[in-house]
Amino acid sequence: MNDTIFRRLLAVSLALVLAVPASAFDKYGGGPIVAELVGRLLEQTHYARRPIDDAVSKDFLRNYLEAYDYNHMILEKSDVDEFEAKYGATLDDRLKDGDVEAAYEIHERVVKRLEERVAHVKELTSSTFDFTNNEKIVLDRHEMPWPATPEESKELWRLRIKHEVLLERLAKRKAEEAKAAAAKKAAEKPAAKPEAKAEEAVKPAKELTAKETIDQRYDRILRSYKEYDGIDVFSTFVSALTRVFDPHTDYLAAAQKENFDISMKLSLVGIGAVLRSEDGYARIVSLVPGGPADSDKRLKPNDKIEAVAQGDGPFVDAVGMKLDRLVQMIRGEKGSTVRMRVIPAAAIDPATRVVITLVRDEIKLTDQEARAKIFTVPGKGGKPSRVGVLDLPSFYADMRGGSDGKSATRDTERLIGEMKRRGVDSLIIDLRRDGGGSLSEAVSLTGLFINSGPVVQVKDTRGTIKLLRDNDSMTTFDGPMIVLTAHGSASASEIFAAALQDYGRGIVVGEKKTFGKGTVQSVLELNQYLPPAYRSYKPGALKLTIQKFYRVSGGSTQNRGVLPDIHLPFYGDISESTESSQKSALPYDEVEPVPYDRSVTLQAHLSTLTKASTARVAASREFKWIKEDMARWEKQKKDKGLSLNEKERLAERKTDEERLASRKKERAAGKEKPYPSEEITLAILDGKAPAVSTTTAPAPGTPAAMGLDEDAPGFEAAADAPDSVLDETLRIAADLTAVTPPLPVGQAERRRRQAVTQ
Repeated sequence: MNDTIFRRLLAVSLALVLAVPASAFDKYGGGPIVAELVGRLLEQTHYARRPIDDAVSKDFLRNYLEAYDYNHMILEKSDVDEFEAKYGATLDDRLKDGDVEAAYEIHERVVKRLEERVAHVKELTSSTFDFTNNEKIVLDRHEMPWPATPEESKELWRLRIKHEVLLERLAKRKAEEAKAAAAKKAAEKPAAKPEAKAEEAVKPAKELTAKETIDQRYDRILRSYKEYDGIDVFSTFVSALTRVFDPHTDYLAAAQKENFDISMKLSLVGIGAVLRSEDGYARIVSLVPGGPADSDKRLKPNDKIEAVAQGDGPFVDAVGMKLDRLVQMIRGEKGSTVRMRVIPAAAIDPATRVVITLVRDEIKLTDQEARAKIFTVPGKGGKPSRVGVLDLPSFYADMRGGSDGKSATRDTERLIGEMKRRGVDSLIIDLRRDGGGSLSEAVSLTGLFINSGPVVQVKDTRGTIKLLRDNDSMTTFDGPMIVLTAHGSASASEIFAAALQDYGRGIVVGEKKTFGKGTVQSVLELNQYLPPAYRSYKPGALKLTIQKFYRVSGGSTQNRGVLPDIHLPFYGDISESTESSQKSALPYDEVEPVPYDRSVTLQAHLSTLTKASTARVAASREFKWIKEDMARWEKQKKDKGLSLNEKERLAERKTDEERLASRKKERAAGKEKPYPSEEITLAILDGKAPAVSTTTAPAPGTPAAMGLDEDAPGFEAAADAPDSVLDETLRIAADLTAVTPPLPVGQAERRRRQAVTQ
């Protein structure tokens, strides 16, 4: 886009912005000018080049309503009809005139309706429910209409609260059963000798009734909606517009932009504490090992933050403050000081307050950086195979650049170097929880495994195709390779997997397809487009889809994803959370293929490897159970309604518990031991223990890692369940090693020397 022309248009539009009622500026001063700016950038810069018209206006409004009321339970049909009549065909024109009043009007209506719902909830929790009849509830109402009348709304909420009360009854019953079992077990043990001095008794937390639990839950929801300020409402509003263009275009307010940068460079400056909003307070959930708070030892999990001060400045009350705003106050420059007034969880006197002073430092978020393991797997003929597994959670890169910035490619190269030193025969790149990241990192990482050549084709809004290549003929690993994928593997992961598949450089193993995100985003800092007088509004940034990428073989991964060479059944096979399920996703298409060198070595053995894997999966107890779970979940999805009959739910729970117990017993009897392994991390290679975060990512082999609901009926997230997909992939890697002729001695080194002399 021509910035000069745009600035002229912007200067003309300022007159229109100034005509907007002053009340809009009271909510978020920059709203009118930033909304207009975002609209123009979307029209002129987004890949689809779609005009903001009446059709966009309709979808824009629906997105905004569902941002607050996804399940169509807070608002009523009369509210929706009113807003559609007023804004359904006018939001486009209003946005271009800098009018964002609709955002605040709709938010106020949602809060009003939610106050009514919460008052009704408290009436319902005071009533008595009959759990012997055969009523059912549909929990996912996203595709269902809003309630047509207040009476219909009350009936929906009656069923919803009945469901929640039943859940509390079932949970309490289960807790009592567990307590009785523990008491019985303790009674069977010999009495322990009394301690010389008993520890001070800790007063147990008050056990809440079902009514108190549910009432507090909805009070928190209402409070969170009321805590929205002008920028929160505006950000939600503009994001509803960006999502009309495609699922990955988004408006990033200043705080969101900072979090985006942190996720890419894998570091932040702060105190190293994980917080959660609870009853108006920010509660400490956990501390980052090695971070300032952890090293200080005074701040503890479950402590509550009452107020925050910068250096020697005054305390600012944090009670009732939105969590993201409090986090911004606690973060700051490295070496600066933050003071917190804290309510200790262990304090006997509830009036106790302590002031904790901490010096901010850089925290390395190493749960998202590459790491590796080497497994010893039995091979054919009794010879064990050494299989290296590189777990890559994201294609991270410090956007500031520099040789000391984080880079997935550099970290991977170091880890592979160490695995080669320890004698691995084959390599698995595990991308199951890798949702993407930097496009340039995907290209450079591919270059570690191919001599040189094209990696991906990128098409822009004008239809111009650019070829991104690896021009370095040096390789880091030349042995047999597998790329392990899941339905959650997306974007940069798909570029990498597709390139290695097209080149015949690696076998793709995994679920029936990857996510299917074949688009490229760019982050535009909005400050650069605003006149200096308006930059004080901190307009944030626009994450914008500007390109689509295509395989060197010509097809896009958009919507279609990457299909595996060897399919291993797992829960992602039935997940509806994919690109193709998004109503605003860009379509699949193709471009002309480009010349590239394809190896047929792996392809020649693919049939044999697939046959052996299929036989093992068919004979596997674990995969049999996985298939049973998926079939049961598919059936329950078709049934939709969930029973509110307590006897029926108890019978279902008993069946589930018996199934889990039976599986646990079979696993114990089978005495299958995991393959011996040794871990390699960057911290180990550096010979130090830096400040690291405890991982919050689910284990790769669990339904949670696949983006599925572990609490949904049909999924068994048993703690003793092995990572069956990885185990089978290790066996495939051992088979692959056995059939792949090793490189002639010195060939890899000769390649390197040739590359250096060219």
